Amino acid sequence: MSSPSSGVVNGGISYWYADDGLPATVREPLDGDASADVVIVGGGYTGLWTAYYLKKAAPFLRITVLEQKFCGYGASGRNGGWLYNGIAGRDRYAKLHGHEAAVRLQRAMNDTVDEVIRAAETEGIDADVHKGGVLEVACTPAQAARLKAFHEAEQAYGEKDRELYGARETAERIRVAGAVGSAWTPHGARLHPVKLVKGLAAAVERLGVTIHESTPVTEITPRHATTPYGTVRAPHVLRCTEGFTASLKGQKRTWLPMNSSMIATEPLTDEQWESVGWAGRETLGDMAHAYMYAQRTADGRIALGGRGVPYRFGSRTDNDGTTQAATVEALREILVRFFPSLAGLRIEHAWSGVLGVPRDWCATVTLDRSTGLGWAGGYVGSGVATANLAARTLCDLVLRDSGQGGRTDLTDLPWVNHRVRRWEPEPLRWLGVQGMYAVYREADRRERATHSAGSSRLARIADRVSGRS
Repeated sequence: MSSPSSGVVNGGISYWYADDGLPATVREPLDGDASADVVIVGGGYTGLWTAYYLKKAAPFLRITVLEQKFCGYGASGRNGGWLYNGIAGRDRYAKLHGHEAAVRLQRAMNDTVDEVIRAAETEGIDADVHKGGVLEVACTPAQAARLKAFHEAEQAYGEKDRELYGARETAERIRVAGAVGSAWTPHGARLHPVKLVKGLAAAVERLGVTIHESTPVTEITPRHATTPYGTVRAPHVLRCTEGFTASLKGQKRTWLPMNSSMIATEPLTDEQWESVGWAGRETLGDMAHAYMYAQRTADGRIALGGRGVPYRFGSRTDNDGTTQAATVEALREILVRFFPSLAGLRIEHAWSGVLGVPRDWCATVTLDRSTGLGWAGGYVGSGVATANLAARTLCDLVLRDSGQGGRTDLTDLPWVNHRVRRWEPEPLRWLGVQGMYAVYREADRRERATHSAGSSRLARIADRVSGRS
């Protein structure tokens, strides 16, 4: 009898591309030196949304997007399809700029979920969006305590429309084995990442933006983006490379490329869905230290992710999403622990991708007015929505710098022009990240075994060492 994990399609970029198809044609690479008003490095969500809003606001701008593979090759085509209101670094921004500034940032993120849905509808992009909110479950006493604290913190940041559930109410939404409680926010939606990024790239081209694919940028300097095929010169050069930033000259220690992995099951039968629930199609997460994330896909599968092998030595990135067998099995074990009735369900696809992690775990948007260099990213896994807010903010910053606009609510948000120190050199970087996630996994194991009501001291130590707290 074959294992539920045998015959897995491993890599191939992601299940989302297996479902929707790889691009039929790749856009032409750069064919020599060129000039533009704005050059954007990176053809993922951040770069494409930035081009979209800039061109909408100032149609006369000559905008060029440079992408090393094809649009959506990176995290934008491999993520879990969580369009939600989480943002990395909010608590730190509250400490640096005050509580009200962080409330403004959170309110902007809440609105961003609806902005992405609105823009997709306006451009005729069918990305399988279903706004069912986000449900995060607790399965141990320690997780329940963290859940309650998390729920209260979100309310303190102005999210008054969220709800806290006990075991019975949680089971009425999704029947997660052993769940003792959950918290739900309406500010979240499930979507198909590749359908969104493909549609966005097409929309940007319709507006008149030039996209060059198969054009890796090797170095960014003031007013120059250098590639093997030529240099594009522009007053503004915007780095939108997220987890691939380390591949640029001089950027090896800027953001750490954190690895995240996913599996997708075969489609569930009606009877299997009845055993699980999930009629609301919420995105699903948990309160573990090494947390999971999942969605019920439009074609009736469960797509579930977690950290797997979190980091590759020397800030290396993967090869087209190939994932270690041990990671696939670890994710399958999470699936079965959550839904024991699905123990025999076949895993059909596995893949991985990288996301950008700054040293202080804070997402940022920056434009240096003295050099024209800008960047956005460091989303730490919350990039599907955050990339849109970052892009609109970059747009406003460029318009202000070029005399086409002034200060806006977005340019005054506390994450604008935030600076952070670089990551440690190797091997300290590798040892630190590997050790951190080993500690988180052990903390989760101990909490499940002991049923202690308090979070493991191991996790609190890892939080302090990593810079997350």
